[in-house]
Amino acid sequence: MQVTSEILHQKLKEFFGFDSFKGEQEAVIRHLIEGNNTFVLMPTGGGKSLCYQLPALVMPGTAIVISPLIALMKNQVDAIRGFVANKDGVAHFLNSSLNKAQLQEVKDDLLSGVTKLLYVAPESLTKEENIQLLRQCKISFYAVDEAHCISEWGHDFRPEYRKIHPIVNEIGKAPIIALTATATPKVQSDIQKNLGMSDARVFKSSFNRTNLYYEMRPKVNTEKEIIKFIKNNPGKSGIIYCLSRKKVEELAELLNVNGIKARPYHAGLDAATRSTNQDLFLMEEVDVIVATIAFGMGIDKPDVRFVIHYNIPKSLEGYYQETGRAGRDGGEGQCITFYSYKDIQKLEKFMQSKPVAEQEIGKQLINDTIAYAESNQCRRKTLLNYFGEQYTQENCGNCDNCLYPKKQFEGKEYLATVLELVTGIKENFKADHLANILGGVMNSIIKSYNHNELEWFGIIPGKESKFWLAIIRQALVMQYLYKDVEKYGLVSATEKGMEFLANPQSVMFTEDRVFANTDDDDDIPVIGNSKNQGGAGDPALLAMLKDVRHSLSKKLKLPTFVIFGDPSLEDMSTMYPITIEELKNCQGVGEGKARKFGKEFIALIAKYVEENEIDRPTDLVVKSVANKSLNKVYIIQSVDKKIPLDEIADAKNLELEQVYDELEAIVGAGTKINIDYYIRMIIDEDKVDDIYEYFKEEATSDSVNEAMKALGPDYTEEEVRLIRIKFLSELGN
Repeated sequence: MQVTSEILHQKLKEFFGFDSFKGEQEAVIRHLIEGNNTFVLMPTGGGKSLCYQLPALVMPGTAIVISPLIALMKNQVDAIRGFVANKDGVAHFLNSSLNKAQLQEVKDDLLSGVTKLLYVAPESLTKEENIQLLRQCKISFYAVDEAHCISEWGHDFRPEYRKIHPIVNEIGKAPIIALTATATPKVQSDIQKNLGMSDARVFKSSFNRTNLYYEMRPKVNTEKEIIKFIKNNPGKSGIIYCLSRKKVEELAELLNVNGIKARPYHAGLDAATRSTNQDLFLMEEVDVIVATIAFGMGIDKPDVRFVIHYNIPKSLEGYYQETGRAGRDGGEGQCITFYSYKDIQKLEKFMQSKPVAEQEIGKQLINDTIAYAESNQCRRKTLLNYFGEQYTQENCGNCDNCLYPKKQFEGKEYLATVLELVTGIKENFKADHLANILGGVMNSIIKSYNHNELEWFGIIPGKESKFWLAIIRQALVMQYLYKDVEKYGLVSATEKGMEFLANPQSVMFTEDRVFANTDDDDDIPVIGNSKNQGGAGDPALLAMLKDVRHSLSKKLKLPTFVIFGDPSLEDMSTMYPITIEELKNCQGVGEGKARKFGKEFIALIAKYVEENEIDRPTDLVVKSVANKSLNKVYIIQSVDKKIPLDEIADAKNLELEQVYDELEAIVGAGTKINIDYYIRMIIDEDKVDDIYEYFKEEATSDSVNEAMKALGPDYTEEEVRLIRIKFLSELGN
């Protein structure tokens, strides 16, 4: 088919509203229209979709677009229908989400020649009825979108993609265009071989996204940091990627609680919910999507201003693809990744159940990711090199390593020491153990191997195990050491490492590697910032709060611990809450306690803040999400129904003691419950009165141990705990 450049420009303007093509788009389109196999490597935001959308609208027949995600199909179909006025049938998708009537509409439009683009999942393409349907249609060409899914070395391998070539031959031959935003030379070769298009002309654009800023941050107080970042970027759209569905749900809820409009997106949600959440994001009803990688491909929202990785991806291809969602319009795009070595260990653990060949591939992909994360080299240089592209500038000016270069030090002596240890103890140990030997850590494992007697034990005074762990990790990245994933992470020396031992050379390591210190427990400590005390809690205010508590306890004739515990007052002296809502963010202060006892405390704090010109840390106060564990909900509902606690324990396969733990947590959080029915069943009435009276009149704290010492041997721990729960619920909530 012959189409002039003039016609192409005319159609470009008519359908898409553009005056000119971007990069090699026109050359790609002309090559395809002329009936040739075409391979397009173009970064996210480079305009890949137009390379098959425009030819499909111009050429006779229907283009079959093979796409991996239903969400992506819907997004693309809606877009095409928007380009072509009054012709909804011009684009359709064929997948499992369609009902009978919708399926019939697709078939009718296909057979009548109305449909120019048909989006189909590879799984749907393999169905016999669909093959028979498509054999009746004139096929203009096949477009294989997200073509990296074909390769086991690609970041989102889909075995169904391997079947595309034989099915295409069965339906009827036509030119193939394969498109991807991420393909290393290895993946590129796999795609061409598998699709039988070795003759294809390859159009490769630069993978450099100059508008994207890349940064790695240590995974410490991650959730608080994310909330702070989003609040410092008000009104901007963003995507947050998490490894697990559970974390997606939790984080989305936490963001909403803290006044950020967010929705979750993962494969465990039903199709309607996923579609709704995606539409809300595209329509700017919500600012943030929290997602698994299911949201990674093809979502066409040009003004995503930030992409945050809560967990590091398992490959650099995945990382590039997901960060590529930012700044597709050429505007600002911030790509922040929270890095913890524990995340790497999780990825390695996931791989242990995979076949050996898959483990080998996965191991190499992870090593590349570690090298990127822990490198002090320009992020852009490392990333582009991975995709076979050279970046020659020394400083890109738009990544953390270039903007904030880290100090380096001569590491020849340290590397030699590590290698001597590894080879000296026959290479049978993990990195943590090796670091503990060098750091002089005396633990049971070290003792069991007598490694405290080695010459390397605590070899350099002042250099702790975390320092040596950082050296080992960097040595792994530099390939002086090798970690065997299949053998649970045992470290050995490589050939390069042995050569270094024989002939030590200068080698530079990065100073103060903060990632060696990171944690992954996702606590959200709330930090204050008093001008006087620098956020460590205000002793003067704490003393005044204790005075208020003492006065209130006398007035109400209640023990002080019933009103607020010391941890609650310490939180108040750090956070400076001046409203009931803010007070509820403090530890151990639920709705009931805040309203019952809080008025005098916030009045004092407000006065203190004003008089001392305290800069309150309102931007750092993070509201936590109430614990909604199924056990807690079930226990509260069961207690309301007066079900005996031992039966509740049996129903949930818990120890009775665990039920008591849950009840204590429920009451401590400010929820009022009534367990009198159970107490009457198992505790003598006189004992109930004695224990209750002790906590009301004599106790200086709510300690069970202190209570048992005071009450004597006639009272059991179980009895004391139950009456304490009753007491705190009745008087404290």
